[in-house]
Amino acid sequence: MRARDRTSSSFAGVLYTPPFNGTLLAGITRDSALTIADDLGMRVREQAMPRESLYPADQISLAGTASEVTPVRSLDRLRIGSGKRGAVTETVQQPYLDVARGAAPQMRGWLTYVRCASG
Repeated sequence: MRARDRTSSSFAGVLYTPPFNGTLLAGITRDSALTIADDLGMRVREQAMPRESLYPADQISLAGTASEVTPVRSLDRLRIGSGKRGAVTETVQQPYLDVARGAAPQMRGWLTYVRCASG
């Protein structure tokens, strides 16, 4: 089984993510998370990631519309890293959440404010 929906896994400070190969959606959240990582100077590598290769990861995170950027504590009942959100995940997650919630300066015009009709 391949890790299709994993946004990223961290091994020794390198952020790995599966490439687009027909099983991974080219989502806005994933792209935003990877853009933030790149802006912060993180090394990002796209490569195929069989599920078994994730077990020794320092940390794993998922990205998606509903989950935003979320740490993974375990995979197949095996603890990932310390079992808590890792530093790499936090470093990407916090700026993403700040921008998404309008609590940070606009990044590349990522937010579009919509006026609410009164009444």
